[in-house]
Amino acid sequence: MSHSTYNKQWQEAQSSLMDLLQQEIPEQPAKPEKDRLAAFQLLATMYIKYIQIFRKLEQCYDQIVHPQKRRVLRHVLDGAMGRILELKHEMVNLEFSEYHYFDDVLSDLKLTPNDVEIPIPKFFINERYDVLKEREKLLGKILAKIGPQEKEDQKEELKMSLEDAIKLIQVHERARQGRLRAKFMKEIREQEDRDRQAQNRGAPTLDLDVAACRIQKVWKGFAQRRRTKKERDEEMIFIGMAPPPLPTSIKNTPQALALKTEATRRITQGNHENEYQQALGTIKEKIKETEGPDIKETMMDQIRQWFIECRDAQGKFPEYPDEDDGGSALIFKEKSPEELEAELNDKDGDKKKKDKKGKKDKKDKKKDKKGKKDKKGKKGKGGDDEEEEEGWKMAESSFVPSINEGTEKFKSVWMTRDEKDNFSQKHDAELIKEEKRKEVEEEIRIQVDELMRAELKNLKAAVDRDKGKKGKGKKSGKKKKKKGKKSGKKGKKKKKEKDLTPDRTIESLYEELVKEGIIVRCPQIRLSEFEGEYSYLGTTLRQANIEPMPSLSDVRRLVTEFGILPLGSQAVHEQAPLTKSILLAGPRGTGKKMLVQAICNEVGANMFDLTAANIAGKYPGKDGLKMLIHLVFKVGRELQPSVIYIGDCERMFKKKIPKTDPTDPKRLKKELPKAMKGVKSDDRLLLVGTSRCPFDGEMKPLCGLYQRIILIPRPDYASRHLLWRRLILKNNGVITNILDVSSLSKVTDGYTPGHMLTAITQVLTERRITTLSKKPLQSVEFIAPLARIDPIYKEEEEAFKGWYAKTPLGKKRAKAAQADDDDGGGGKGGKGGKGKKGKKKGGKKKKK
Repeated sequence: MSHSTYNKQWQEAQSSLMDLLQQEIPEQPAKPEKDRLAAFQLLATMYIKYIQIFRKLEQCYDQIVHPQKRRVLRHVLDGAMGRILELKHEMVNLEFSEYHYFDDVLSDLKLTPNDVEIPIPKFFINERYDVLKEREKLLGKILAKIGPQEKEDQKEELKMSLEDAIKLIQVHERARQGRLRAKFMKEIREQEDRDRQAQNRGAPTLDLDVAACRIQKVWKGFAQRRRTKKERDEEMIFIGMAPPPLPTSIKNTPQALALKTEATRRITQGNHENEYQQALGTIKEKIKETEGPDIKETMMDQIRQWFIECRDAQGKFPEYPDEDDGGSALIFKEKSPEELEAELNDKDGDKKKKDKKGKKDKKDKKKDKKGKKDKKGKKGKGGDDEEEEEGWKMAESSFVPSINEGTEKFKSVWMTRDEKDNFSQKHDAELIKEEKRKEVEEEIRIQVDELMRAELKNLKAAVDRDKGKKGKGKKSGKKKKKKGKKSGKKGKKKKKEKDLTPDRTIESLYEELVKEGIIVRCPQIRLSEFEGEYSYLGTTLRQANIEPMPSLSDVRRLVTEFGILPLGSQAVHEQAPLTKSILLAGPRGTGKKMLVQAICNEVGANMFDLTAANIAGKYPGKDGLKMLIHLVFKVGRELQPSVIYIGDCERMFKKKIPKTDPTDPKRLKKELPKAMKGVKSDDRLLLVGTSRCPFDGEMKPLCGLYQRIILIPRPDYASRHLLWRRLILKNNGVITNILDVSSLSKVTDGYTPGHMLTAITQVLTERRITTLSKKPLQSVEFIAPLARIDPIYKEEEEAFKGWYAKTPLGKKRAKAAQADDDDGGGGKGGKGGKGKKGKKKGGKKKKK
């Protein structure tokens, strides 16, 4: 697409943002919402609208090549991303569930599930490409040193004697010769039978005209059947009931050409960015050379004029403002000399009065609070004012101000800017001049302040000499000393963690962790490979008081929101609600470890494997364990973002562990929670645990360590249908009309994606792939390998649902549902009445 297309898309996203900001920043404070359903509808609508805006902004930021536009876009993009996370946490706190269903909202807004799929911003990787490439090289070098030793061990295990090898070759060679001999004998017998039958029949007596008619009949029938089949296949493809044929060459497809265009635009981005960085330095130097002397002279003249005005007004020279107060910047504000002098003189007096006033204010506040409580108590008896204050109210956002700031910048600079001459979309020199002129003025002002302080001192000294007075210049020194003391006290309050490796570099620590197998290289897996269909009946089931099982699409969305988006952007992570840890719980084969690897790949994070089996025998003893935790968190903070992975994490909190278990899974039980408490919003660290039996561990410590719990179910029919098609094509299979995917999906209820992949790899061998053109795939072929695998039965799924209901969030949801039922049992004044009110309120908000 062209530059103008992306500019229009950016304008559309900004206009949608302006509409949302009017709702986010109302002129009058909004009243609390009593109906929980109406509150959720409001949040869900805003959430979906922000996702649509985020999708447009992300695409624009990825493809727009103008460096100054991209800076404004990035500011708004981070704000929109953070606002999505804030709204998600609001919905979790309101509904007491990590999973939310928007099918009713999507139908109202006439959107499809693909329209609200959260994209993973490409700048997470693209902007750190060089750093990630260097890290991958370093990891490859370290693993190359360790690699050959493992291969030698494998060779030793598979070692065979020479005699056994010769016997094995002889057996296979004799079998091959036997099969070949049998094939030749079969062909000879068949030929003899054909010759014998031909002798018995005699010479052919068929007329040539009859023979020609027969040949024509057979050929015409065959040709017509072929034409009919072709037309039927085209019709099925047109109506979407059959997949389109695979292209002969991938290079010439529209998708490939679009990807190529996107890649060239990213290269252009880099070139324009380099030019912009060079222009920043050159333009600043030009402004210093051309405008610098004039700016310096005008500043000095203005300050001297101020000296004279103060001298004429008050009879003495003024005190020069300190650097901490802004220096001569205070002088250039629109104030008279008397006001400025009074302001400077009053500063010292105000500091002394503040302490006295502070004590009085505290007493007055306490009295006011008591008075308000008494008033509330009196009003509460009437029951009118107290009800107005109850209900749900949206929390203040940390990202709306930044979105508003970016929107205002877009309005003032880019909305009406004429760019007819800037066809190649390079940097705008005039905007750079405006920015750099301010920087140059600030630098010159500091120099001028030093000169004018000396000049003022000389003037005062000359006046004092005439009057016979001594100069006073000790106040500023005392103030500075006091400030130094205060900063020293503040420093003592913060306790720094003891560094166990102060003399070692991060590179050496990184190498040690790689050699010990703690830092692991992730296979190249993307989150888009974790496929699953959207759940279309979630809201309907919840309205019928049935808690639906989430779909794999919902799981992918949660992993994006809690794991990938906060880790990818430092600005978002610092201000968004902090998610320190995630627990992925689900049956075997549901793709838990795949999700952990996808998080690392999408963000470019290091993966620290602290699974009990992986750290068994490494860093022994209490001191060794402390060193391990210290190394992981130190390297993780320095090379952030980082993901700490623990497989089978429920074993850490088991009551009884067999004595024969050599892994010691309870080893991290005390040290890891302590270390996680020290993780702050500046640290892009994420602890991810996976568990196939979470009900075996103790609930309280497990939920205390893992902040968010994502339950991964077995796939439903729609997800199985999608998975079978995608996995077969991915493993070089071909889907034809003979392969009944619908029946296969129905029969394989209870099987997970891992089970399906196992069956497909067993069926689609290299030999079977070569015969696909003659013998197409059939559903029956997958039944035999699946029969050897135990599926996930409904009892196991119910055990997961029961366990999830006992988690703190599950208990809160059960209480809220019970409270809703109690309210709804009162007939007209119950839940039905609230629902109507909620609809009315929602309708009014939409009209606005």
